Amino acid sequence: MIEIRAIVTDIEGTTSSISFVRDVLFPYARKRLPAFIETHGDLPEVQHWLHEAAVEAELVEASRQDIIELLLRWIDEDRKSTALKALQGMIWKDGYEAGDYRAHIYPEVAARLRGWRADGLHLYVYSSGSVPAQQLFFRYNEAGDLTPLFAGYFDTETGPKREAESYRRIAEAIGEQPGHILFLSDIEQELDAAQAAGFHTGWLIRSPLEAPATPAHAVYHDFDAIKP
Repeated sequence: MIEIRAIVTDIEGTTSSISFVRDVLFPYARKRLPAFIETHGDLPEVQHWLHEAAVEAELVEASRQDIIELLLRWIDEDRKSTALKALQGMIWKDGYEAGDYRAHIYPEVAARLRGWRADGLHLYVYSSGSVPAQQLFFRYNEAGDLTPLFAGYFDTETGPKREAESYRRIAEAIGEQPGHILFLSDIEQELDAAQAAGFHTGWLIRSPLEAPATPAHAVYHDFDAIKP
């Protein structure tokens, strides 16, 4: 019998609705990004990520306005840029702390996470959003502060989510054999990569979406159906 000792979960489309990220968080950051960079652009952390964005875009010389326009375009493209995600996370922090919104979470998720943790499973998050943004999400959500349940967080600084090597790094970081780790996501290509690294996988396909006729991964319609 397979012994699952750790669960690594995605966020968007897995623990929480895609619409919250696309319709609330993205527009919030897009609207405030120009003013945020103008007023916070001299802070070392912000300067670091603006520089990283320029390097990623291969811009040899760029004005602050050039970088702002680049980041706005990346938001529209939903680019999985570590620099963009870090800057978005800083903006979202202000919104969470001001009470402008609370993160959506599917109804059964909080209870299931608490149950898994009570059973001794170690819980982790792996998302394209920055680690600080992930922590904010699980601290300021509709179910209350869930951050004490998680042992760690991983973002794209670990590596792209569709590459097997990223999952090998996660297994090494948490000190667990891949065969004892379950990865949950709504994205088939991410699950393929995790599976290639030796992880067990769970494909969250929530209603009204339907699974393909012959799915390559175990399919679950909600967290209650998962029995690790």
